[in-house]
Amino acid sequence: MKQRYTKKHAVAGLKEILPPLEVLPNQFKKYTVTITIPEYQSVCPKTGLPDAGMITIEYEPNKYFVELKSLKMYVLAYRTLGIFYENAVNRMLKDFVRAVKPRWAVITGEFNPRGGMRSTVEATHGMVER
Repeated sequence: MKQRYTKKHAVAGLKEILPPLEVLPNQFKKYTVTITIPEYQSVCPKTGLPDAGMITIEYEPNKYFVELKSLKMYVLAYRTLGIFYENAVNRMLKDFVRAVKPRWAVITGEFNPRGGMRSTVEATHGMVER
């Protein structure tokens, strides 16, 4: 019997407490930071199967930039988190913007094929200047 998609599935992973993103003071203007995280992992909240992919964070710092060790710990917390791709990328953007307060940010998730399909999810904040 197939498991039905529920409202609980829809919000999976959006409220759980994750390690905080720490920031450092930025001393420069008008530059772009691109961070690639090639070993993202999480768990599908409906099936319990593992998900994997690559997360790319691109942003223009304002007063702060993200401290990379805290970002690593934050992303590692997703390993056991039941969360859909769309929720993961949008939650990362929300958490990142809240902590870092960038001029603009783009977070892209490129997820490994599953069931013969590959998914890419992109979320943006601000006026993106690529």
